Amino acid sequence: MAFLQLILPIGAADPAPYEDALLAAGASSITLEDEGDDPVLEPLPGTTPLWPRVRLKALFDGDVDPEDVRQILNDELSGALAEPLGRARFETLADRAWEREWLKDFKPMRFGNRLWICPGGQQPDPEQLRDSPSPVLIELDPGLAFGTGTHPTTALCLEWLDTAAVAGKRVIDYGCGSGILAIAAAKLGAAEVVGIDIDPQALLATHDNAERNRVSHLISAHLADDSQDAPADILLANILAGPLESLAPAFAARVRAGGRLVLSGILLNQAEAVATTYAPWFDIAPVVVRDDWARLDGVRRPPTAQS
Repeated sequence: MAFLQLILPIGAADPAPYEDALLAAGASSITLEDEGDDPVLEPLPGTTPLWPRVRLKALFDGDVDPEDVRQILNDELSGALAEPLGRARFETLADRAWEREWLKDFKPMRFGNRLWICPGGQQPDPEQLRDSPSPVLIELDPGLAFGTGTHPTTALCLEWLDTAAVAGKRVIDYGCGSGILAIAAAKLGAAEVVGIDIDPQALLATHDNAERNRVSHLISAHLADDSQDAPADILLANILAGPLESLAPAFAARVRAGGRLVLSGILLNQAEAVATTYAPWFDIAPVVVRDDWARLDGVRRPPTAQS
């Protein structure tokens, strides 16, 4: 069975009226894409910012008449929009296994010496594993929640975990998103991992991915306002610079003396300010950079009367 696809650039217009009209016209799926080259980098969990220029794609059954779709859209949108269809065009798509189609561009990804993120159940080739001692494989589909390893900030955290002494440790993954860092820590031997996020959807994703990787008995996931008072040996936070700075006292209270702190989601030009914020509690190592993104890690000093 073939499909009819409508491609409709809408610029900076609100996509909501278009989505409603497309559903009224019988669209079976609607996708929003970046029309230009304006990526939205690591938004806060729970937020859905859009690009400056948006392109809509909608799928219809192959036997739908494009002119009928145009008429419905014009009827639905003409009252609110001067040129509702603008540069709209239709194309016919051959039937494919669409639920797996997006996987074709993703392959197993290696981080450090041991960690591998394996999308869609794919396995690294034996040749790839030849120089990867004791590989640790994490099954995770790209696109789930927030974090698949493809963004530099996540990669920086995975590479840190790959070299860290995680076995037997209590780990906090603050801003857990898809659970990728929590799962990596558990598979590297952590005794307990606590995932924390402000978005309930992230907690569900972390739970589901932990079950998929057979480490759900080691990982619990909680909302940020739920109390988790036991100190951690390692605290990882891959969020954004602003929240990281505001959370510095709370993180200091959650890491035991001698414990490790790993911060990412920081642009290089923000790293110095974030490091300064954490300096009263942590000895911060030199910054590690990838593609203009920075990772900070530090060791918690023994608390004093002031810290």
